[in-house]
Amino acid sequence: MTNGKPIEVLLVEDDPGDELITREAFEDNKIRNNLHVVRDGLEALDFVYRRGAHEGAPRPDLILLDLNLPKYDGRQVLEQIKGDPALRSIPVVVLTTSSAEEDILRSYELFANAYVSKPVDLDRFMAVIRQIDDFFVTVVRLPGRAPSLGDDGRR
Repeated sequence: MTNGKPIEVLLVEDDPGDELITREAFEDNKIRNNLHVVRDGLEALDFVYRRGAHEGAPRPDLILLDLNLPKYDGRQVLEQIKGDPALRSIPVVVLTTSSAEEDILRSYELFANAYVSKPVDLDRFMAVIRQIDDFFVTVVRLPGRAPSLGDDGRR
């Protein structure tokens, strides 16, 4: 949360199991940010451009993006987002099962803000989600949002 307001997190994930684990991580870690889920690359672009069924969607403050998606893959989505001056400031974390060097390199060439391989262990996966939240919400200053720190310097 920044400025006492939850941030808008867009999860682009076609695997229902990974979606469920991410939702559980948000709940178990008491992450009060708003999690929106889309299941393919086309729907991700509709969300960020607020088209069709996502006409009233909020602008994401953070995108968690899988690479292997139907319709448009994550690389195409990343390229579109980072190639658009109106969207490129949105941090995008590639969160994928791939640990292939070419996927890592290509994601950074397309200006991903971070690349995280999904752990197969449930506890580790939940810890990774918490670390992403801590870093991008507590440590990093997101565009248009001031940090929100309590009296003890924590959120």
